Amino acid sequence: MSAQKIVVIGGSAAGPKAAARARRLDAEAEVTLLQKAPELSMASCGYPYYIGGGFDERESLLATPTGVVRDPAFFAAAKGVNAKVNTEVTSIDRANRTVSSVDLGSGEQSTIGYDKLILCTGANPRRPPIPGIDLDGVCSLSEMRDADRLRGLVDSGQVKNAVIVGGGLIGIEVCEALAESGMNVNVVEMLSQLLMFLDWEMAKLVEKHVASKGVAVHTDNGVAEFLGKGGKLTGVRLKDGTELACELAVVSIGVVPNADLARDAGLAVGSFGGVTVDEFMCTSDPHIYAAGDCVEINHRITGKKTFAPYGDLANLEARVAADNMVLGNTRTFPGTVNSGICKVFDLSAGATGLSEKRARDEGFEVVTATNASLDRPGFMGARLLVSKMVADAKTGRILGFQCVGPGEVNRQLAEAAMAVMNGNTVLDVNTADLPYAPPFSLAIDHFITTAHILDNKMCGRMTGISNAAVKAKLDNGEKPFILDVRSPGEFEAMRLNVGETLIPLGGLRNAQEKLPEDRNAEIIAFCKISMRGYEAQRILEALGWNNVKVMEGGIMAWPFNVDMGR
Repeated sequence: MSAQKIVVIGGSAAGPKAAARARRLDAEAEVTLLQKAPELSMASCGYPYYIGGGFDERESLLATPTGVVRDPAFFAAAKGVNAKVNTEVTSIDRANRTVSSVDLGSGEQSTIGYDKLILCTGANPRRPPIPGIDLDGVCSLSEMRDADRLRGLVDSGQVKNAVIVGGGLIGIEVCEALAESGMNVNVVEMLSQLLMFLDWEMAKLVEKHVASKGVAVHTDNGVAEFLGKGGKLTGVRLKDGTELACELAVVSIGVVPNADLARDAGLAVGSFGGVTVDEFMCTSDPHIYAAGDCVEINHRITGKKTFAPYGDLANLEARVAADNMVLGNTRTFPGTVNSGICKVFDLSAGATGLSEKRARDEGFEVVTATNASLDRPGFMGARLLVSKMVADAKTGRILGFQCVGPGEVNRQLAEAAMAVMNGNTVLDVNTADLPYAPPFSLAIDHFITTAHILDNKMCGRMTGISNAAVKAKLDNGEKPFILDVRSPGEFEAMRLNVGETLIPLGGLRNAQEKLPEDRNAEIIAFCKISMRGYEAQRILEALGWNNVKVMEGGIMAWPFNVDMGR
């Protein structure tokens, strides 16, 4: 029996993983990897950190942990894979099971046969039809050459002003890289917030931090035109008429699946424009599989197809696809819960599962809790975390979790992602057995504390109100009694300055004359993180007030301006 011929199209993340895995599973297989770019197995998620000078060795983006560059010679010797770079696949002949390609250097055309084919063609950056988008100085960040160019501009010091178009993951990471290089940076986002995987009030915490670093953020706005002179970018005009001078504009408004080859070959394509695959990562042709940013996969909570262009998912999908190409359709890929995280200057921000907005849009009746607390004891260098948990009000199933702060956000999201994937409820997490030692966490981990807050709300012991809802009440002219139960020292150091009344928690029982006479009056209590706010609610309810709410997350989760020190 002749050796199985496996052809892999695409050499960024999913392609190399699929090729290497297939060869390991079948030592006799003839595995060919075709890559359009000159590089292989690029760590593209590392581009922003290379651009910003987080490290200087360009080859680190292409190398193994031991420093060996993953070039065609490496794949041939270490993986037994015939990898060809600068080779563009032009068509797929499904009837004859062949792939046609062209060498971009020599122009030589060739055809190769396959028994199994896997498409790992990735995604392309969105490029909207904005006037002036072809000016020199307008670019994206999707390829190694883009990273090289941006790093060169940073090192040259020639660019003083930059505009980031789009406030998603890549946009925020590039914003940090350019700002820390000394550029004057503006971020323009046509939607109402940065990082759309977060709910609005969580995203506003990120925006507040970004602004504190000297970056101007323009939300609810978009680019109407790129301005130029002599073919070179000189600025951008926003939809509200504002003009921003700049020599560089990085367009990062998302990506679209690169599914042209699949579409031209007659393979099924979904509503997002990605290749349609089943649970085995098989396309509508049983001899062709697909993985990575070119495919649509299932969302584990909604059961719907989604587009999730993440590097970790690309590798996981490719592993499953390789197993099934070699061993038959025995392994399945269940889908995603859309876990994502990014570094934002001194903060990290991330989410897993559904946001509150997305959950409501999907028809869930939801209940949420916001928690601002520390990631470990104060004597071990504690850092703040602000989290939001979203659950199904009917079943208590945790639907999503968001976390922002300078603390160990990644740990919290990892815990939450497993809970979301496993279908755990709030009660399940209430008593979760997680590892504890003071250098790593509090005795009751932040994630578990968030579940405790949500449990208190679901059981009716705590009535919470979000900081956004409090601000909306005040903006609408409502006059709830705002009760600050922190200490005088905390009050002097930082305050909301919205007409709040300071009554420290320890003196609350003996200061009833300072509270509204009307026992039905709305009282909103808060403290630094609102643990004392919750205690204040319980005290006041025991004393006869019956419309007391707790501003969840306290002043540390307040995403609006505060008064600092007097």
